[in-house]
Amino acid sequence: MQTYAAPHWLPGGNLQTIWPALYGRRTEGPAPVYRRERWTTPDGDFIDIDFLDQGAPRKGQPLLVLFHGLEGSSRSHYAEAFAAFAAARGMAFAVPHFRGCSGELNLGPRAYHSGDFEEIGWILARLRLMHDAVGGGVLYSAGVSLGGNALLRWAEEAGNSAGRIVRAVAAVSAPVDLAAGGRAIGRGFNKLVYTRMFLSTMKPKALAKLAQHPGLFKREALLAVRDLYTFDNVFTAPLHGFRDTDDYWRRGSAKPHLSEIRIPALVVNAANDPFVPAHSLPRPGEVGANVTLWQPAQGGHVGFPRGLPPGHVQAMPQAVGEWLRAH
Repeated sequence: MQTYAAPHWLPGGNLQTIWPALYGRRTEGPAPVYRRERWTTPDGDFIDIDFLDQGAPRKGQPLLVLFHGLEGSSRSHYAEAFAAFAAARGMAFAVPHFRGCSGELNLGPRAYHSGDFEEIGWILARLRLMHDAVGGGVLYSAGVSLGGNALLRWAEEAGNSAGRIVRAVAAVSAPVDLAAGGRAIGRGFNKLVYTRMFLSTMKPKALAKLAQHPGLFKREALLAVRDLYTFDNVFTAPLHGFRDTDDYWRRGSAKPHLSEIRIPALVVNAANDPFVPAHSLPRPGEVGANVTLWQPAQGGHVGFPRGLPPGHVQAMPQAVGEWLRAH
């Protein structure tokens, strides 16, 4: 991915974002078959985790855990491509769904957010114990977009203890500067297309959460939301203990703490990502010795397509997955 170049028939960050998500080939065979488990969370809620259905685990088998992006799932294009990579390499594979993203609304008065490192930590610790119990091998984790930022925040907060859980982590198209990403997605074409797409599912879920927990926030304020900054001010920030959007974006951003990561960490961002401005990306002098930066000029947001039309989205999971395996 360091030297990635997009196909000539897909110019520009927006096309490299939208086309792969809608039309890019995810696997060389059938779609992955998952086995779902529901876990009760420490606060009495639940999350759903999809495991690649591969039969009985093998002794020493590595496990790759993928944290999805905003409003993503195990059926997102990148998740299915990572599943195909894991299957081809003989790895176990799991996609934990953030609360409310598995197709069923969660129970508690909360959802998920870009800095949700405590949730990440609980999930990874439990997976580590489960994997050990069946004689499994090393555990790797990757996160995409929102999931990537949250995974990096976990690695930063965990410090030296992270190595007892995972061997290495990778973040793809993570908005490590949430304020810069929030401003970018709230303007022009991004607001008309991407913001509208995200809010089309986020607002109904928020209203359903209000029906579960009357008085959680003001319905009229939520109905008036037209951008993610305001949505986070009305919903995300207050539900998760932040003062407001600015406080959430500041405390949730991984970029200021990348030097604190103590395990191998890969951070992949295309310079033409519509959501993550190139000027906001970390530079080599801003990260620690354990962090590797891949910042190709092209790729869009979680796109990185290859091949002739309609193209495929397998190159990024393969490159990232092989980097993880090398560590």
